[in-house]
This record gives sequence, C-alpha cells and structure tokens, in this order.
Amino acid sequence: MLSRRTMLLTPVAMVGARIGAAASGKMTLAIHQNSSAAAGYRKSLEGWARAGIKNAELTPGLLDAFLRTDSLAAARQVLTDLGLTPVSCACGVQGLWEPNPNRATALENLKKRCEMLAELGLPRTYATTATTQKVTQDDYKAGADNMREAGEIAKQSGLTLMAEFVRASSFISTLTTLLKMTRAAGHPNMRPMLDCYHFWSGNNKLEDLDLLRPGEIAHVHFQDVPDMPRELLDNNTRVIPGDGITPLTKILRKLAEKGYAGALSVELFMPKFQQADPFELAREIRQKAESVMRQARVL
Repeated sequence: MLSRRTMLLTPVAMVGARIGAAASGKMTLAIHQNSSAAAGYRKSLEGWARAGIKNAELTPGLLDAFLRTDSLAAARQVLTDLGLTPVSCACGVQGLWEPNPNRATALENLKKRCEMLAELGLPRTYATTATTQKVTQDDYKAGADNMREAGEIAKQSGLTLMAEFVRASSFISTLTTLLKMTRAAGHPNMRPMLDCYHFWSGNNKLEDLDLLRPGEIAHVHFQDVPDMPRELLDNNTRVIPGDGITPLTKILRKLAEKGYAGALSVELFMPKFQQADPFELAREIRQKAESVMRQARVL
C-alpha cells in the first residue's frame, strides 16, 4: 500500500518527469503533407501510419480538398483511427506580417483557419514571410504590431501562431530578423519557427542559433540540401535528412541545448518524393532521418 507521503508527492514527481523530458532535448519525427502532396489527405496519412510514423503536419491544400466531399469531423477521425498526432498546419494566408492593403482580408482568413484547425485538434499554425514588395525601416515596427495582432487572433482559438522566415523574402529572410520581430511583438501566442532548408541555404550562420532563448522555437521543418552552390538551391532541391551536406547534427544539438523538444517535420517538394508511394517514402524518411536524430542524440 502506498504511504500518504508517496501519494502526496506523486503529482510533483510526474510534473518533474515531464520537465525533465523537455529539458533532455528529445525530439519526435514527423512528416509534412507537402512531402506526399500527390497522394491526397487520407492516402498520405494512411501510408505514413503503416510505416510507423506517429506525427503528421497537415497542409491546407490537401485538407480543403478532403473537405469538399467530407466533413471536418471525418478529417479528424482519419487521424484518430491511424493513431496520428497532428503537430502543425500552415494557415495558408499570406500578407499577415508586412504592411499591405489586403491585411484586413488576411486577418479574417486567419481567424477562419484558426477556428477550423482548433476543431481539428491542432496546437499550432504558421504563415511564411514570403513577399517581394519593397519595404522600409518603418515597416518593421508595423510588422511587429501586425504579429501582435495576428497572435491575438490565434489566441482566441487556443492556437500558437508562428512565422516561418523564407530565404527569398524581401521582409524577413533570416533567423536574426525573425527573432527581433517576434520579440518586439511580445505576444505569448506569436512564436518563431525554424526551417532547416531556409536556415542553411539562406543568409544565416550556425552561430545565429546561439541567439535563441530557451524554448523560443515552437516548431521545426527538417530537410537537407545537396552539395551544390547555394545560388542554385530552391524548393525542388530539398532532400531527405542525411542525404545532403547540411550540418544537421550540429543544428539539432544546438536546438536541444536551447530546450527544443518538439517535432522535426520532414518537408520535401521534389516531384519524385511528392509522387512516390507514401508508405515507401515514409520508410525511407524514417530510416535516414532517425539516423541523423540518433547521431545528434535527440531521438
């Protein structure tokens, strides 16, 4: 029989165990639905689950296509039946961060998407910083205000909203700029995320990861790049983690040191991946990505 003292201390021990797990920097493998775009919502998830994948990142395109003939409850049931945990989904909305005449529409679309994703059981969503418009120094203050406003919308649905910097953006193309912006926004539901492709192929350096505060990064996209001039890299040159030259083990170790213990979501765009059998692709991703994760001691 448990003593009264043991019973009283058990909740404390459980909390301590959860904190310890987060502090250990262990991460989980996920696959982004962009990687199996040709298979559609249900078939991509079914193939991955057969290959032993437990975490999935959804895309609004495949989700919306599924919802044209079925319900949101059915979309959630697919995940439940397959034992998959949805870790993130893009909101599919552009123009959230930079000042532009279409922001009011963008915010309304964000609100609708957040409500949908919350009903589906998603904990977080994101939008990229993609834009080519010419910006000024004043636009960055407005951008921080925009992030704060968007974060409040996500909060109403209980979601964390993230910004993903992209290398070709004329507004936010680096980790350092993104951190300055999200910190200036100062909203608890507005967080930065990291895409390994945009980080390593863009104007960033490994030392930039030292700037991260503990637990600051909310989500990570996980991929590799081949040995070729960075000027030639694009979305279609992304490869499976372990097949390229990105110093992924160093990146993962630094993220672990900074307290990241979330999903590593493999996002690929090359047609040979997107059109492959989801089961076979997931098996290959699992073998190669988990090897990298073991080398980095985060699995």
